[in-house]
Amino acid sequence: MWSKLVGLSVLFLASPVFAEEAVKAEQSAPVRAPDTMGTLVSLGIGLLAVIAIIYGCAWIIRRMNGMTGMNNNAIKVVSVMALGARERLVLIEVGGQQMLLGITPSTIRTLHVFDEPVVDASNPPTGDFARGLQGMIGKSWTSPTRND
Repeated sequence: MWSKLVGLSVLFLASPVFAEEAVKAEQSAPVRAPDTMGTLVSLGIGLLAVIAIIYGCAWIIRRMNGMTGMNNNAIKVVSVMALGARERLVLIEVGGQQMLLGITPSTIRTLHVFDEPVVDASNPPTGDFARGLQGMIGKSWTSPTRND
């Protein structure tokens, strides 16, 4: 026990001597300016490597058929109506048949499958989607009137 205590005290007392020798060694070494050209070359090579990785990943994703999806216009979104901040009514056409979907953040539900098309998907929307939808469901459309 005493030998350990004596050894620790000798190291504790000798530490300033070792520290002085380390400081003298550092002071005697010449101060070197940073290698600016080497740093720029290193940064340039790193930048080129990152850009090459990004282009490589983009090329791989384009080559994978499952990732891009083949858009053969089998499903068309005919019209969308916002009901709230995150709720929507969507009229889609699949195989010549139109379906009304209710979309919320957690679910998508089929609300109605129409026997005949409600809106012509080939024509641009005219804003009469709500009237056509209400007429197909059987409710009358009443627009608010202004009494000025």
